[in-house]
Amino acid sequence: MTLHDSSGRLPHAFTTPGSSSFVDFLAGYAPDLLPGHRALPGGDLQAPHGTTIVALTFDGGIVMAGDRRATMGSMIASRHIEKVFPADEFSAVGIAGTAGLAIELVRLFQLELEHYEKIEGSLLSLDGKANRLATMIRGNLGMAMQGLAVVPLFAGYDLDRGRGRIFSYDVTGGRYEEQEHHAVGSGSVFARGSLKKRWRHGLDASTAVRVAVEALVDAADDDSATGGPDRARRIWPVVATVTEAGYLRVTDDDLAAAVDVVENGRRSTRREGGAR
Repeated sequence: MTLHDSSGRLPHAFTTPGSSSFVDFLAGYAPDLLPGHRALPGGDLQAPHGTTIVALTFDGGIVMAGDRRATMGSMIASRHIEKVFPADEFSAVGIAGTAGLAIELVRLFQLELEHYEKIEGSLLSLDGKANRLATMIRGNLGMAMQGLAVVPLFAGYDLDRGRGRIFSYDVTGGRYEEQEHHAVGSGSVFARGSLKKRWRHGLDASTAVRVAVEALVDAADDDSATGGPDRARRIWPVVATVTEAGYLRVTDDDLAAAVDVVENGRRSTRREGGAR
């Protein structure tokens, strides 16, 4: 793609007023740069896959957490991949599915929201952000049909409603608002069971972080593609809160403390069970 014409000036498309959507602009000017518009080589394509993401609401916002393992078939492709990212100041997105495409989609989504804010001079509503992400996922349908699916989990703080909200998606771009908590990825069935057991009304942020960590630990117990906390390597899940104050990543020290609470509680339960 050439960014300058023969006179050294930007092409006409860059200086003509148009849509506040960067994805729409790119689709018109250089569609081959969009992930879903690329031709794939033939044959069986092996690519790393991200696994389990959880999100839950608490009083004042949401928590999103993701384990650090990526798999490629039966092999561990990475033990420290990051799967939870800030979409903008008041929202977070977690990725499951084909890792490379998912990370590229997140970066494009971040740029989409930043572009909108610069063009319109205001933040897109949380519903608007969720809808933009649905459109981007729909654009990747061709690759999803070839086995390279991207299934994110999106959540944020709704400034208009004054509370946290969670949105899930399918590979066709279908958007669904979830209540209280949700999980996606290979370990999601086990994580959802844990969330149902531990979530309750009135959670504060620190307790919600602990519930999210425990859900990932439960998923790692039964799903080989989900990586649990690794004390030897000091690899902890990526966990973030989003509140009225914005996106905040939980520190490794706080996560280590949360893991201690979860593991100590399990040891205590086992001791009590053995004493009966």
